[in-house]
Amino acid sequence: MTEILTSHAGSLPRTPELIAANAARPVGPDGLAPVITDEFRDVLAQSVQDVVARQKQIGISIPNDGEYGHAMSSAYNYGTWWSYIFDRVSGLEVTGVDHRTQESACSAPGDVRLTSFADRRDWVRFADAYGDPESGVSLGKQNVFPAATGPIGFSDLGHALIEQDIDNLRAALSASGYEQGFLNSLSPGSASRIQDDHYGDVDAFLDAWVDVMRPEYQAIADAGLVIQVDDPSLAENFDQITPEPSVEDYLAFTAKRVDALNRALAGIPEEQVRLHLCWGSWHGPHTTDFAFRDLAATVLEVNAKYLSFEAANARHEHEWTIWKDIALPEGRVLVPGIVSHSTNVVEHPELVAQRIERFASIVGPENVIAATDCGLGGRIHPDIAWAKLETLVEGAALASSRL
Repeated sequence: MTEILTSHAGSLPRTPELIAANAARPVGPDGLAPVITDEFRDVLAQSVQDVVARQKQIGISIPNDGEYGHAMSSAYNYGTWWSYIFDRVSGLEVTGVDHRTQESACSAPGDVRLTSFADRRDWVRFADAYGDPESGVSLGKQNVFPAATGPIGFSDLGHALIEQDIDNLRAALSASGYEQGFLNSLSPGSASRIQDDHYGDVDAFLDAWVDVMRPEYQAIADAGLVIQVDDPSLAENFDQITPEPSVEDYLAFTAKRVDALNRALAGIPEEQVRLHLCWGSWHGPHTTDFAFRDLAATVLEVNAKYLSFEAANARHEHEWTIWKDIALPEGRVLVPGIVSHSTNVVEHPELVAQRIERFASIVGPENVIAATDCGLGGRIHPDIAWAKLETLVEGAALASSRL
């Protein structure tokens, strides 16, 4: 029997105790990074122990710390995967200007530019639904983000926080009997989407983020852990370009971000790298998502053994068939989403097994790890999130018995 391993995309539900402990922290003088108190440090360490132990109890093969080091002060937050880095980078400042609502230059053939978040094409098309609090369409809590007002760098606090994440996860892995786990980290391309008020050049700003993120990647790798680089921008940027660009122009734009990530990962073994991409975690129509068939070859250029992507939600489940035509490079492993964060319906184990078997029939069961579309924490109710992980493991066992 070939065992199908299980994992997930990273974020898991925070406990009320951890949320309260984070909310109680005083904010530092820069207005961004809350002070790390001894009390919070103790609560965080115990919470990581508990969340890893719960993954072990359920039967998750490859765990992480639930992204608990990416602090949340409310039960629902779609953006912590991104905003956590603000605490770890110098040169950022909350200016009081909400750049998401400012007018942005339109793109033109050969000149692809991101527009403001508010001008996303899916959001504009379904503005009435997005603006109706009873529609079920949700963007999550929208915060005012900082801007780069000076040279950016990975700060002393950033080094302390990633070491804290590493120490907490390694201790929890040991306590639960795991040999390996992963930590999530942001990509240069996704990070560079914040407002630049200093560099004045898109490529120069992207290059600066390469240097910023590399110390975090290196620290995780040096600790013997797997890095999951979260880079939704590779697919999600397409919706944030107006008017819609050609496939060729978008891929050229995306190739720069792939190159930036590879430069940041230079020297780190591919076996220690997972790439996660998605089309954004918000609960909406997603009618302007870029086709995975057109993107797959470009993202496979990332120096990562594992490729994590959405494959369970209603907009992207059909795309499993692309792997019939796209050869998976030797040594690579697919980590498709088999259960989704975008619905409260808990998938049946038989459906889970069928979804796994589709991929296994094409690339081989040894090249498939069953996971989630995106992070479950902060996006659906905790009870539902854990039930989805339980059915993921049940379905993987069923698929394993049939493979």
